[in-house]
Amino acid sequence: MKISEIKKNLYKNQDKKYQKFESSLIPNIDKNTIIGVRTPVLKNFAKELIKENLSAEFIKTIPHKYFEENQIHSFILSESKDFDECIKNVNSFLKYVDNWATCDQLCPKVFKKYKKELLINIKKWINTKKTYYVRFGIKMLMSHFLDEDFDKKHLKIVSSIKSNEYYINMMIAWYFATALAKQYDDAIIYIEKCKLSPWVHNQTIKKAIESYRVSDKNKKYLKSLKLVLRDSCS
Repeated sequence: MKISEIKKNLYKNQDKKYQKFESSLIPNIDKNTIIGVRTPVLKNFAKELIKENLSAEFIKTIPHKYFEENQIHSFILSESKDFDECIKNVNSFLKYVDNWATCDQLCPKVFKKYKKELLINIKKWINTKKTYYVRFGIKMLMSHFLDEDFDKKHLKIVSSIKSNEYYINMMIAWYFATALAKQYDDAIIYIEKCKLSPWVHNQTIKKAIESYRVSDKNKKYLKSLKLVLRDSCS
């Protein structure tokens, strides 16, 4: 598959019903930039570009016009083998990421092997104040530092993020809900002491209650900590 043929092949795989559905999930981008191609097809495109040694050429074509091209870009970077090259390409790409779906699809496997170096970059992303840099940084912290590499200082880093951006606040809630599933004793303190904004606080509880990884006992207690949003934490 030639780079010049990608858009044509995307339209060959268009599903207009799926396009309408997907557009409703990503309301902050122009619906005309969403073709409506399902994820397995996009992953196959990415694999084909990698196999044919065209992936490096493709990722240089940013900014892309279509959402699906950004998804393919994310899938390609997720298969990167070289950490330094991956970080370089991720930073170049994040400038153009404009929606939660593309941000969340970006999951480089090579990051697992370079936790120390990754953490340095996570802190940089979070400190940029740019919506999808911050969201990506929190997601990487959630994906790679809530198990054997957990440090309770990370909870403080995320709780200190104050934003009016919906997609940042939803990721903070997702992070803390996952922390409640994996590192309950340290994470629950942030709920008990109201360290999060009221909206994020309640979203965290909602997500944790929906999780099968949180015990029924802990879910019951979390329900008792839910805030009435007009109230403030004391």
